[in-house]
Amino acid sequence: MEVRDGLRYLRTHQWMKEEDGQVVIGITDYAQMQLHSVVFVNLPEADEHVTAGKSFAEVESVKVVSEVHSPVTGTVSEINEALLDEPEQLNSDPYDAWLIKVSEITERADLLTADEYRDFLETLKG
Repeated sequence: MEVRDGLRYLRTHQWMKEEDGQVVIGITDYAQMQLHSVVFVNLPEADEHVTAGKSFAEVESVKVVSEVHSPVTGTVSEINEALLDEPEQLNSDPYDAWLIKVSEITERADLLTADEYRDFLETLKG
């Protein structure tokens, strides 16, 4: 299971990175492994508001629908429209198949470093 250095993580298995004055958000490799085969993604519209720690999207697999939580409060500046037609990209590369980009950030959730997230995943195994 891959955890990429340089990203920040939520305990609800989302990642974020800062890029060009925005925050890019996606689900982790652990999350996609738990979901198995992703078949549908419900994303917000551009210009919608997201709130740190609150759900902003749903990812549906053959076995479950899972809510996706935002690590920041801000405005959706872009969605990954490719996922609407090919949601399985989340399974093949969850770190490149981002969900949304957020700008006008006003708040951040309690985020973990890559090492802290790895330690957190170890507690889930026990």
